[in-house]
Amino acid sequence: MAHSAIMSVRITGNADDAVKAFEKTTTKAAAFGSAIGGLAVKGVTALWDTVKGFAGDVVNMSDSTDKFMNTMSFAGIDTANVEKASKAARDYADRTVYDLSTIQNTTAQLAANGIKDYTDHLYESINGDLSGLNICIDCANGASAVVAQKLFPRLGAKCTFIGITPDGANINKDVGSTHLDNLEKAVVEGGFDCGIAFDGDADRCLACDEKGREMDGDKIIALLAMTMKEKDRLDGDTAVVTVMSNLGFIKYMESQGIHTEKTAVGDRYVLENMRENGYAIGGEQSGHVILLHHTTTGDGELTAGKLLKLLAKSGKKMSELNGIYAQYPQVLVNVAANAAQKAAYKEDKVLADFIENEQQKLMDMGRVLVRVSGTEPKIRVMVEGQDLEAIDLCAKRIVDKINERIIEG
Repeated sequence: MAHSAIMSVRITGNADDAVKAFEKTTTKAAAFGSAIGGLAVKGVTALWDTVKGFAGDVVNMSDSTDKFMNTMSFAGIDTANVEKASKAARDYADRTVYDLSTIQNTTAQLAANGIKDYTDHLYESINGDLSGLNICIDCANGASAVVAQKLFPRLGAKCTFIGITPDGANINKDVGSTHLDNLEKAVVEGGFDCGIAFDGDADRCLACDEKGREMDGDKIIALLAMTMKEKDRLDGDTAVVTVMSNLGFIKYMESQGIHTEKTAVGDRYVLENMRENGYAIGGEQSGHVILLHHTTTGDGELTAGKLLKLLAKSGKKMSELNGIYAQYPQVLVNVAANAAQKAAYKEDKVLADFIENEQQKLMDMGRVLVRVSGTEPKIRVMVEGQDLEAIDLCAKRIVDKINERIIEG
């Protein structure tokens, strides 16, 4: 088992040396994966908070202990002993001065040990044979760039990797799951069986079939949930998703005897529901999939391994798996709205009744979802259904009404 280190480090040397050391240690740490209590944790839990004192001879760097503690608490892990260990580590570090070569070597060793332990953990959790698969994998110049190159060939797949040259600045830049078109093109031109794409911190995974067609999180959850149900491993015969999951996904799952719990947008709400009700799989369209039998967080490499294992055992083409259900067309419009306008929308009963009436017009052939963004100054309008023209007109009517009553009024 790997261990997550909480470090407070004092580095001696001039300002230029300190900056170089900071760049080297954080770049190496970008690939560091650790396991806590046997559960995979993606990315780096220790982040540098502050670099100060560049004008002097000593630079103090410390990680975000509070963020680490909050993560542990959210994951349901007792933090009492963690806090004691954290204080002991800080007290020790405060009494110790390391030169640049020492801290760089120590960081490299921590990363090497963590990568090995984490790769072993994934290998055992996936427990599959990917022999015969020819895969193109996009690591987004991020956290999966090291681990993926060790894991998937070890599982038996023939792999070609892209997005594996992180420099601390190019993470997600024109690569990874946020730029899937590059992978889709590479898969088609290279004749691969499929493509896998991670995001920068590798907690998400998307895929494409051999024809270069996207497989989003809904498709991946559907495939994995069906396999789990066949093996009597789908606790409660339920998958937890967010309100943004495609209606085609919802209806298909219902047809297969799988209930879908729908939460607010955000993986934290998905996890809360899973843990509260004892469900085994959940996630989002974005490819953030939580497999609670193995981990309490999204893990792109674990998700990819499970998906590829399914593909290898099925003997089918990925395009056949991708056709598991037909997605409903979806129209999404963002309406710019400040805090006051977002608050006014929530209180407007006339607008709420209008939106409900639009939903009734679609009946069972579609649905309307209007929500206030929690992170951006926007009101998001989403309409989906079988008839693209009908849902496009529906979305336009709702946006016009929001503008009339909230934005322009």
